[in-house]
Amino acid sequence: MSSFLSGGGMCGRCGKKVYHAEEKVGALRSWHKIGCYTCKDCNVTLSSTTVAEAMEENEIYCKSCYGRKYGPKGYGYGAGAGTLSMDAAEGKWAETTGPLTAAGMSYMGGNRCPRCGGSVYHAEEVLGAGMSWHRGCFNCHTCNKKLDSTTCQENSGEIYCAACYGKSFGPKGYGFGGGAGALTNTGS
Repeated sequence: MSSFLSGGGMCGRCGKKVYHAEEKVGALRSWHKIGCYTCKDCNVTLSSTTVAEAMEENEIYCKSCYGRKYGPKGYGYGAGAGTLSMDAAEGKWAETTGPLTAAGMSYMGGNRCPRCGGSVYHAEEVLGAGMSWHRGCFNCHTCNKKLDSTTCQENSGEIYCAACYGKSFGPKGYGFGGGAGALTNTGS
């Protein structure tokens, strides 16, 4: 049997034979597409756009874990005010050091999503309320309705659909849905 038909070598994660139909190549090694082509630290399944190769150890990571382990450290690189530090004391979760603002939104080559805190790359970016959002995170804070940049309303860094924004932050009183046609009994 020729080497072309037999596969690309041994898997970098499990050490078993990798055939061409199930092969991904990274960090100068072959990996099984399913089960083994995952981040060494967090075990998330990788793709060609999310993989980061650590050539010095012939390992693969997601971009987030790679940046945390090998990326620059210090103020302006995710360690200053308004950022989330994932490096915490043993057995404890990290805490944010301040509010996330538009001024501190750059993160690992992409912008940081204000909803989930993850990196927003150009292919998945939606702009609204002056910030970059993941397409899946760009929904109403109250009712979870999907939004687009022309229908979103912003208040205190969160986005809302027009209906929820009106209920929460719109005018109140007679003539604004609070008159005789919308009387409520408050019990007093």
